[in-house]
Amino acid sequence: MDYQHIRFERQDKVAWITLYRPEKMNALTDIMIAEWRQVLDQLAEDESCSVVVVKGEGRAWSAGVDLSIFQHSKVERGFEMWEDGMKIMHHLEHMPQVTIAMLNGHCFTGAMELMLAFDLVLAADEAKIGDTHAKWGIAPKWGMTQRLQKLVGLRKAKELSFTAQPISGQEAARIGLVNASVPAAELPAAVDQLLAGILQNSSQALAGIKHVYQYGAAHTLDEGLKYEIDYQMKLTDKADELKNFKKNI
Repeated sequence: MDYQHIRFERQDKVAWITLYRPEKMNALTDIMIAEWRQVLDQLAEDESCSVVVVKGEGRAWSAGVDLSIFQHSKVERGFEMWEDGMKIMHHLEHMPQVTIAMLNGHCFTGAMELMLAFDLVLAADEAKIGDTHAKWGIAPKWGMTQRLQKLVGLRKAKELSFTAQPISGQEAARIGLVNASVPAAELPAAVDQLLAGILQNSSQALAGIKHVYQYGAAHTLDEGLKYEIDYQMKLTDKADELKNFKKNI
């Protein structure tokens, strides 16, 4: 299927989504968000896919929402974009696949909100990441104020939002906003290395473990511990390997 503002590619168990408006630093449009949601709607039901990676074309991951598209549009258009964005974040956090953001460049405001929902994030050292809602007088509506503080702590989250100053990929890694940061030229190789480590494991176990992590993130420790004990994972895709392992010990 052809898309206007994204590119989609499937390589065995890995799905690659590229945000594709390089001339506009991949600024988010209602079309891009709708297309992104459509792909995730399908992938969430695809048991043959284990990992979803989202990257940006050119020098940015995404500069955030392209506000110019709403200057002469109806209110319904903005609401649909917000709704699609919320669905994207739900998918990223709850779909059975491991979701990875490959931050090859700038990531601001609404794009940063979306980034917060990924399971894992690798960034280029040169990337600039920032919450600029206050700079432009825009209210965050995709979960910035809640997710950011859980990742970096309340005071650091307030600092990032109140100053609206971007930080580098290196600083983002230092404060725990992203998993790791490497020079831009080394980012593709770093993502490939991460994928290799993930893909050797049981896709069913990955999906189940992700589900339990997400449950725990939204509940108390006691509730999470009980849920982990009671939760029944479907674990059949490594049965032969496990059987051979038992024979050899």
